[in-house]
Amino acid sequence: MTNWGHICCSLLLLLIISIALAIPKPEEKDKKERVLDNELSDQEHYQNAQHNAQYDHEAFLGEEAKTFDQLTPEESRRRLGLIVDKIDKDSDGFVSQEELKDWIQYTQKRYIIDDVERQWKAHNPENKDKISWEEYKKMVYGFMDDMDPNELDKEEEGFSYQNMLRRDRRRWGVADQDGDDALTKEEFTGFLHPEETGHMRDIVVLETMEDIDKDKDSRISLNEYIGDMYRGGEGEPEPDWVKNEREQFSQYRDKDGDGFMDKEEVKNWIIPPDFDHAEAEARHLIYESDSDADQKLTKDEILAKYDLFVGSQATDFGEALARHDEF
Repeated sequence: MTNWGHICCSLLLLLIISIALAIPKPEEKDKKERVLDNELSDQEHYQNAQHNAQYDHEAFLGEEAKTFDQLTPEESRRRLGLIVDKIDKDSDGFVSQEELKDWIQYTQKRYIIDDVERQWKAHNPENKDKISWEEYKKMVYGFMDDMDPNELDKEEEGFSYQNMLRRDRRRWGVADQDGDDALTKEEFTGFLHPEETGHMRDIVVLETMEDIDKDKDSRISLNEYIGDMYRGGEGEPEPDWVKNEREQFSQYRDKDGDGFMDKEEVKNWIIPPDFDHAEAEARHLIYESDSDADQKLTKDEILAKYDLFVGSQATDFGEALARHDEF
């Protein structure tokens, strides 16, 4: 990969803090999503009080769903059976709620797992136990040595190479738990995807505030909040979702009603506490499929409800069904 390729990749990682890969609704295509604990699918779980099975398909199979029009119900059942064998970690013939929850979480994190593996190999071709900061800096930012110093600090829409380097250096230091200025693969995962690592989440909040807080007063106004998500043309009417976000800011984001979000309010926004979507979805799937009400699923119970888990012909089956090496 070229130096420019590394820079583009690094910039992308800095800008995207949500792992949500779902395709946005047409009317929300310009919306920047910063909430880390996104739901398991961009589909509504219920539509007009009716259960939406597509939500379950994407939750169970992952967000990188692909359409398999050529799959017959028989083939989809066969592949689902192989997935069930993977979910049943203790091979006792039953899928427990915990095993199902673990699988749902895994499908949501598959992108991160693949991304870390790819980047680890790219930045560590010798497959050493650790990558040092100097090695990483040389590979990603080495091109800066030949640049005009004035260009390095030049900002364009809030971005500059020096600022990106400073942020990477700071994030590297937080990820480096043993303080040796080199990252293990686990630490490197925290560096690349801080939203997924407990001790890294404060740095995500800090970076989010730096991105949105344009006047640098250490708080986020309503205009800054909306401006981060939407930039409409002059005289252009606001989409309904923008109006809804204004209400969300006033009613839920700005908890103390002072007209601004402080650091703690930003944290509550992008890292919502308490609700576990994967656990809720696991409970729902068991409730819908557990014919003998023993709070766990056999392969037969899951295959009997295959429409619930993977859909029927001409339905999104997901990346799990696309990986031929698994089947």
